[in-house]
Order: sequence, then structure tokens, then C-alpha cells
Amino acid sequence: MPCLTRRRLAALMPAMLGAAALAAPGEAAAASRAEIDAEVAVALQRLRGMDNAAPLFRQARSILVFPRIIQGGFIVGGQYGEGAAIQGGRTVGYYSIAGASFGLLAGAQSSGLAMFFMTDDAMQALMAAEGWEIGTGPSVVVLDRGVQANVTATTLAEPVYAITFNQQGLMAALALNGTKISRIQPD
Repeated sequence: MPCLTRRRLAALMPAMLGAAALAAPGEAAAASRAEIDAEVAVALQRLRGMDNAAPLFRQARSILVFPRIIQGGFIVGGQYGEGAAIQGGRTVGYYSIAGASFGLLAGAQSSGLAMFFMTDDAMQALMAAEGWEIGTGPSVVVLDRGVQANVTATTLAEPVYAITFNQQGLMAALALNGTKISRIQPD
């Protein structure tokens, strides 16, 4: 991997600042229900094609899908995305995911996130909350590619599992710490 020099960092700065601006929620960027539904349908199709996600689909009571989360920043960063909760094959609510981070970070990325709610209680915690901050309420287990290979119907014991997919960009991972999920009412 090339060394990150001041010159390279200066060249990346406009892209990182642009990504950080996109990561901040705004009225102008809000998607419609039809747009969110279309993106969620494509994301679900992609997820169903992942062999390692099959046990999650079989046992999940509901799925919260964020097809595209934009994350970016330099020292201070942010992330934002919109998605839908699916239960019994139909949309039961629309949600946004937003977060901020501070530390040794630089870059921009886009990725999807699917959260599989394995119990009705876990989904009720999300639906009842004005805004659900990950880390409060039901525990969320993030499955990376290595762990996904070992997921079977008999090993699923946690209330919520999360899988990232379709990652593009220069940041290493989508961080869920300090992330808040809130219900939205798109047009």
C-alpha cells in the first residue's frame, strides 16, 4: 500500500470533503419511498445471492436494509443512509442511519448494511424507539466475511446480526459505534 504523504493527502482532500458533505443528512438528499423500495429490492436480491446469508434469511423475523450508506471524513467523519424494514415480505417502515466519528480516519466509502432481527423483541425495540442508538438495546453482532462462512441455523443465538455488502471506496470498514437509526417518513 502506498505511503500517505502530505501531497497525496492534499490531493484526496476535495474528495473526502465532498463525501463528508454527502454523509450529512439533508432535506435535498432525501429519497422517496419508491426510490428506497427499489434500492432495497436490489440489495435484497444481492444478499439472497450470498450463500453465507441463507441461514439468516431463513430464521430472521425481519430485516432492516440500508442499500447505500455514504461514509467519509478526515479526522472528523460522518455517515448517512436511508433504508426500509421488511417483515413478511412487505415494508413495515422507513429508517435513516446516521453517525459521526472522530479519530485517525481519512477517506470515503459507500456500502450497504443489512440487519437481521432474529427475535420479535429485537424488532420491537427498534420500532418503539424514537431513535435507536446501536449499542443500546439488543446486541448487534457484525458478521465479517470470515465469520459469515461459519453461520449456520444452529449457531444463530444473538438478537440482531449485521452484514455489510457492496463496499466501494477508500475506508477500511463501516463503523456502527455511535450510530443512530431513526424512523423517517419519505414522500
